[in-house]
Amino acid sequence: MRAYPRDLVGYGANPPDPRWPNGARLAVNFVMNIEEGSEYSIPDGDGFSETGLTESPGSPNDPGSRDLAAESMFEYGSRVGFWRLLRLFEEREMPVTFFTCALAVERNPEMAAAIRESGNDICCHGWRWIEHFKLSREEERDHIRKAVASLQKTIGERPLGWYCRHGPGEATRELLVEEGGFLYDSDAYNDELPYWTEAGGKPHLVVPYSLVHNDSKFSRGWLNTGRQFFEFIQDGFDMLYEEGATQPKLMSIGLHTRLIGHPARAAGLARLLDYIQRFEDVWVTGRLDIARHWRETHPAP
Repeated sequence: MRAYPRDLVGYGANPPDPRWPNGARLAVNFVMNIEEGSEYSIPDGDGFSETGLTESPGSPNDPGSRDLAAESMFEYGSRVGFWRLLRLFEEREMPVTFFTCALAVERNPEMAAAIRESGNDICCHGWRWIEHFKLSREEERDHIRKAVASLQKTIGERPLGWYCRHGPGEATRELLVEEGGFLYDSDAYNDELPYWTEAGGKPHLVVPYSLVHNDSKFSRGWLNTGRQFFEFIQDGFDMLYEEGATQPKLMSIGLHTRLIGHPARAAGLARLLDYIQRFEDVWVTGRLDIARHWRETHPAP
């Protein structure tokens, strides 16, 4: 009987103790997605304009014609939203991980400099904000190589983590191992703790991400106000914190500069940061620190 290619069990009823630093009951990682300027567009020869995760995600989009409204919604994220979010984190001296599309920061040197100077970690979000499962193996290999080289040049260091748009292709993880240099990927939504898997005949670490604790719900009409965002994420935090007395976990919180970067929504994020900051036994940290901690504390079997 052919082996089933999925793991539906995971850690089950007895997840390991992550042994977070200082006995923290919960590890929290905020992620700022940097995508603006790397999305599908007519100027980049894609034949259509991207409208995903904007104020009008269902905007009619005639092939071959530019959607200038959608383009300007993306531009808000890099022109305004990024700087507002960066200020909120820096004022509170709280870390954030940048999920960075390489072409986006290549086209925005001022942003690249700010990311470098912030001291926060980056996780490569692809060469462009496109679906890797639509690429051929050779195309995907080329995108990975270009992304690594580009971030090495603009940020000053190669990325050690990886995350595709929406989800990986069947070859993605194997190609990351083939490229080498990556300590983890976050192309999974199936757990609340890191875990080891195998790719290309080698052990490979996965640090799962979340589309649940994520501001993408604004563009889909599931959240409408900054207060709703705060209350929704607060409920998730409170339950994980309570469970952390016996089973500490990881909470990923995803942000997009063109969504939560708007004032009415950013107010909810500010409220959330202030709330979480009150807890002394919570480890707010970068994704790379989580990967390094797991590799040291729970090495590959």
